[in-house]
Amino acid sequence: MITIDNAIKIQNVLIEKFGGTSGLRDRNLLESALLRPYQTFDKKELYKSSIEKAAALIESLITNHPFLDGNKRFGYVAMRLLLLDYDLDIIATEDEKYEFVISIATGDFKFPDICDWINRHQLT
Repeated sequence: MITIDNAIKIQNVLIEKFGGTSGLRDRNLLESALLRPYQTFDKKELYKSSIEKAAALIESLITNHPFLDGNKRFGYVAMRLLLLDYDLDIIATEDEKYEFVISIATGDFKFPDICDWINRHQLT
């Protein structure tokens, strides 16, 4: 799991490398997004698979906008880091990755669509 402090460090590296405005807009929204993949109800995980966890993470990070800038970029990186923890990764072209992230940001992709895209583009 990515901690809030590590998320901020990763975001700062991404801003340094790719540009944008550094800074956290809402710590609570960041914490909520980072914790969503691990939520439970009645002692049962809401997101059981690694792909569901990754989909929940990227969806929340992109839609919550916890940072001043670079939320889509950070969301994608965080999703990949979570997948890598499960020995999974994504194989897709830059255009496919871009369209994926934009589709989440515009609301065209919801949780089931995100899971489907990750499933179709996973490299095990």
